[in-house]
Amino acid sequence: MEYITEKNRIYVEENGKEVGEVTFPERDDVYVINHTYVDDRYRGQGIASELVRRAVEEIERRGSKCKATCSYAALWLARNRGCELTSPLSCPIN
Repeated sequence: MEYITEKNRIYVEENGKEVGEVTFPERDDVYVINHTYVDDRYRGQGIASELVRRAVEEIERRGSKCKATCSYAALWLARNRGCELTSPLSCPIN
């Protein structure tokens, strides 16, 4: 599998076909992880977790803050980065 990073999106391909993505547009100097998707045939292989991990690392590399409004990403941040979930479901990190 090949992971490709764009300005506000990371996606993964297998055999030239996109099978998952995470998007993180910038709003008010904060990147918002707002969408995580993995094709049904590839679920359960840790791809979504890897996409979010890469997105967070990319945002940190840029020296920016991030938060997640995507439920999967918010739960990932709570489990892996210890941030507090808020309502509506969101998880900011600095």
